[in-house]
Amino acid sequence: MASFNKVIMLGNLTRDPQLSYLPSQTPVVEFGLATNRRWTGNDGQAREETCFVDCRAFGRMAENISKYCKKGRPLMVEGRLSFDQWEAQDGSKRSKHRITVETFNFVDGGGAGGGGGSKSFGDDNSNVGAPGGVPDDDIPF
Repeated sequence: MASFNKVIMLGNLTRDPQLSYLPSQTPVVEFGLATNRRWTGNDGQAREETCFVDCRAFGRMAENISKYCKKGRPLMVEGRLSFDQWEAQDGSKRSKHRITVETFNFVDGGGAGGGGGSKSFGDDNSNVGAPGGVPDDDIPF
């Protein structure tokens, strides 16, 4: 049976990232992303919907997201969809999907920082800058 689980999402943080540590002292950060979809309906009315997704990252990525990201900042994440199940205090069964982040990009919102660029970070941070690990200075455009 073939399977493929890959998610790429660009959105704005819905809250400040919350950094904590596993018993093994591995950093873990939890945050939410929101994306907006705008379209015109058949009746000509402009419509909009917002999708909220919880995300989780581990290790050095978790520390970097916690250190440099705040509510409202745009962020692009790439990872896999995970399914969590638990029992609530009232005994009801609860579940939700979340993105387990494998790499992310800081996205410049076009504000005072200018430039409109992004930086990529993964588990080993070997892909900082342009795709394939090529330094930004070596890109001919």
